[in-house]
Amino acid sequence: MTAIGTRMLPYIKRGEIDYAALDYNPDEPEPMPDAMEQETVVNEILNILASRFADFWQRPDVFISSNTILCYDPSNLNVRRQPDIYLAFGVDQAAIRRRKLYLPWEAGKPPDLALEVGSESTGSEDTVTKTRVYADIGIAEYWRFDPSGGEHHGEPLWGGVLHDGVYLPVNLTTEPDGILKGYSDLMGLHLAWDEGWPRFYDPAANAYLDNWRQERAAHEAQRAAMQQRILELEAQLRSRRTEN
Repeated sequence: MTAIGTRMLPYIKRGEIDYAALDYNPDEPEPMPDAMEQETVVNEILNILASRFADFWQRPDVFISSNTILCYDPSNLNVRRQPDIYLAFGVDQAAIRRRKLYLPWEAGKPPDLALEVGSESTGSEDTVTKTRVYADIGIAEYWRFDPSGGEHHGEPLWGGVLHDGVYLPVNLTTEPDGILKGYSDLMGLHLAWDEGWPRFYDPAANAYLDNWRQERAAHEAQRAAMQQRILELEAQLRSRRTEN
């Protein structure tokens, strides 16, 4: 069951952060080492998730980010990771951003989902180190997407659901057209690998989602239609008041 619609947890600050003592700049996280290979895939996934779950970063209770700092040791904020993409429902996203760091003990929970895009320099870390770290943090779902088809991660697509401290692999299926996909209970969507490109399949609609630009255009059109309807109702109300 998807976590959308959960109550927003209060953000509780646990003291001031000495940003000068950090061995990194939270305003300028380290760039992706293989950005040329990862960038387009990361952007596509990030924006699809933002359109689907965060109203393009407007939902106050949904945090979604890319390549920013996730800390997991309250005693040492230099112990951290930079997920390619991570997502949390039911948190105060504005408060998290003001702190410049995702601190689970202040946000009230760890992220719900993390996703790494494979590259030559990060492949082994994604499959070994981050799998262990994300499980220890308590991230409910961890996904790996390898645009190369498996050169970096050993397989094109992998998903894991946290159970008793370890990730149990998500069952993947291959469609007749060769598309590989696995279902995320958290998102209510299938993440699909289509010749190295990420796609999302919505079983409720029995269709793949549009790319993020199309999703945004549809979203804006829907918002414009709603605003127009509000104006029409307001005009009707004014007319009735005048008649009375």
